[in-house]
Amino acid sequence: MGYIGNHLSITNGYPAMVEEEIQLGGNTFAFFTRNPRGGKNRTPSKEELQKFNQLLEENRFGTLVAHGAYTMNVCSANETTRQNGYEMLVQDLRLMSAIPHAYYNFHPGSHTGQGSEVTIPMIADAVNRAREESGNHTTILLLETMAGKGSEVGRNFEELHDILNLLYDKDHAGVCFDTCHTWDGGYDLSCFDEVLQEFDQVIGLPYLYAVHLNDSKNVCGAHKDRHEKLGEGMIGSAILKQVVQHPALKDKPFILETPNDDEGYAEEIATVKEWMKQV
Repeated sequence: MGYIGNHLSITNGYPAMVEEEIQLGGNTFAFFTRNPRGGKNRTPSKEELQKFNQLLEENRFGTLVAHGAYTMNVCSANETTRQNGYEMLVQDLRLMSAIPHAYYNFHPGSHTGQGSEVTIPMIADAVNRAREESGNHTTILLLETMAGKGSEVGRNFEELHDILNLLYDKDHAGVCFDTCHTWDGGYDLSCFDEVLQEFDQVIGLPYLYAVHLNDSKNVCGAHKDRHEKLGEGMIGSAILKQVVQHPALKDKPFILETPNDDEGYAEEIATVKEWMKQV
């Protein structure tokens, strides 16, 4: 059985997200731990978390994919921005300790002119220190594949490998493979076997834990990061179906981050479930 869902809002509380995803037909989902543009994370009560985790188990949900704020940049050249990002990471890891059925995914950051060779050790150091300060040694942290716009770090598999290689706890770290970002970053997903072979050679397939399933408004290698609905972008349904059906990704959580309303998400979830059945 495969796992497919979409990004949900925590506005109405944690249990409400499970109920909403059931209505959409999904069996996993992603959520931001706080406003994606920053601010305080939303810390639920013990009772809310207990009900949340119970609903996930009762409805046989796959692993969720929590997402750090877009503004969290632990490698910024600005010391205040860097420290704020680190504090967000520590707070989020403390929260994730109470959510055993979820990975924690975040964008590695932007080097803001310093260069990746300078900031890759900074990212790894922030993760290593945050693990210790938060006391969370169990949640699997996922670095997201990035499109390479601006000064983003993680624009290729090599940069992600270099960050992972500096982590003290590699057993609880990995990668979330975003189809739009990877395509925009220059990896031609029409040759998906070859892309996964390269991922395996550089990082290792055991480190691929989750997939953001998105089409792209851009041509391959555009480095722009503009998501599109499944089948309506430059990647196309045939390639995305190939991704979903690849045996190496069986049972991974697939998360939609497409520009949709609830009706659109329900349709895409139904489509992906059909693709999964055809394997």
